[in-house]
Amino acid sequence: MNESQVLSSAPKELFIAGSWRSGENGARFAVEDPATGEPLCEIADGTEADALAALTAADEAQAGWAKCPPRERSDILRRAFALIAERTDELAMLMSLEMGKALVEARGEVAYANDFLRWFSEEAVRIHGSYSVSPNGQARLLTMRQPVGPCLLITPWNFPLAMGTRKIGPAIAAGCTMVVKPASQTPLSMLALGAIFAEAGLPAGVLNIVTTTRPGPVIGPLFDDPRLRKLSFTGSTEVGRALATRAMGRVLRVSLELGGNAPLLVFDDADLELAVDQAMMAKLRNMGEACTAANRLYVQAGVVDEFARRMAARMEQLRLGRGVEPDTDLGPLIDAVQRDKVHDLVTDAVERGATVVTGGEPLAGPGYFYRPTVLTHVPAASRLLAEEIFGPVAPIVSFATEEEAVTKANASEYGLIGYVFTRDLNRALRVAEALDTGMVGLNQGVASNAAAPFGGVKQSGFGREGGAEGIDEYLSLKYVGIGV
Repeated sequence: MNESQVLSSAPKELFIAGSWRSGENGARFAVEDPATGEPLCEIADGTEADALAALTAADEAQAGWAKCPPRERSDILRRAFALIAERTDELAMLMSLEMGKALVEARGEVAYANDFLRWFSEEAVRIHGSYSVSPNGQARLLTMRQPVGPCLLITPWNFPLAMGTRKIGPAIAAGCTMVVKPASQTPLSMLALGAIFAEAGLPAGVLNIVTTTRPGPVIGPLFDDPRLRKLSFTGSTEVGRALATRAMGRVLRVSLELGGNAPLLVFDDADLELAVDQAMMAKLRNMGEACTAANRLYVQAGVVDEFARRMAARMEQLRLGRGVEPDTDLGPLIDAVQRDKVHDLVTDAVERGATVVTGGEPLAGPGYFYRPTVLTHVPAASRLLAEEIFGPVAPIVSFATEEEAVTKANASEYGLIGYVFTRDLNRALRVAEALDTGMVGLNQGVASNAAAPFGGVKQSGFGREGGAEGIDEYLSLKYVGIGV
C-alpha cells in the first residue's frame, strides 16, 4: 500500500462496545505529520460521555470475559499476532506517518509490539494458584489469581503500537476488559490495533478505544467511577504523579512507567567499537524520544576523546528526512514544542561551557527536525544532565574511577535503566548491582524484551510490564482457608 491507501484504510472513529462510532458531539481533530507539519487526516475527538460509555461497555463485558477459558483468550492473542505479522508494512507506514520514525525502525517496533501478544498468549494458560497444608494441620490453604477487572490504559505517543500491546496483551490474557486512551499525536496505530483485535475475534466491549484532545476532562470522571479497578499509565513523571494521586482517591491498582534519564557508562577496558555502536542505538532509538534513551554518557578519561570523536563521526553520517522515505536514518521530533525544548537544553549547556562537537541546532523546516548532536565538557550544572532530553543529543562527561562513575550515574531522581560497557566481568557485576535502576543493559544498547520485566525505580515509576511478572499487574490474589 502507498501512503494514501494506508491512511484511507485506517479507522478514524472511537471503538466502543465492538462498534466504530463518532464522538458524542461529532467533534474531530487533525493528526499531524511531524515531518511536514501538515495534517494527515481527521479523527473523532471523544468526550466525557464517550469515555463513560466505553467504561460501561467494559464493565458489562467483564464478567463474561473473566469466565472465558484461558485457551480461548490465548488463541485470540495468537490470531492477532498473526494478523499483525501479515500487515507489518502497512502498520509500519502508518506509524511512520503519524510519529515520524524511519520505516526500518517502525518495522522493528511492529515486531517488538507483536512479541508481547505472542508472549502473553503463552502466559494466558499459565495463571497458577497454590494449595498447601496449614502449619497446625487443621486447615488447607488455597490461593487463586483472578482478573482485576476493568482497566484504564493510557499510552504515550513515542511507541504508539508497542506501548499498546504491552498493556493490552496481559490484560486480555488475565481476563480483564479495558478502556484505552492513546496519545492525541499518534492515535492511528492504536485504532488500527483495535480493528485487528476485532478481526481476531475479541468479544465486543473487552477493548474500547477513546481518542481525545482533552484527556483531563474526558477521562477524569472515570477515576470517580467505582466500576474502574485499575490504571496503567506510560508517560511523563509529572503527569504520572498527578494520575497516581487521583487513583489513590479510590485505591485503584496502579502501574506507572514514567520518565527516565539513563546513564551510559563506558570504561576504558570496553570494546570501544561495540560501545559506540550500541551507544548510538541507546541514544537515537526513536530519535532519542524514548524513556530508555541514553541521556548521560559517562566515559572514562582514557578513552573519552576517542569515544566522542567516533560518535560524532557516526552522527554526521545520518540522513534526516521523512520516516516513510526509504533512505531516511533519522526522522523528525514529534512537534515544535519538543524540538524547542531540546534546543533550550542544548543552549543551556553551551552557555555553561559545553563544547559542541557536532550538531547543536534545529533544521529550518518544514517539520520538526533537530541535528544529531554530541556535546563534550558538559558542566555538572547543565539542565540536560538532570532533565529528560527526548531528542538526538548525546552529552559526554568524563570520569576517572568506577566509584565516581556510579555516583554520577545514580545522581538522578530517575531510575529506569542504565547501560554499562566493560570487558571486566567482576566490574560488570559490581556496577550492575550498584546502579539504582530497574534495568541494566550490559554491553548492549537495547535491553527491552517482551520476555523480560520492564520498569524502573524512584521517579521512573513502579510495576513491571512484560516477562512472567507482566501479567501479575492484571491479577488479584485471593486466599481461601478450608477447614478440615
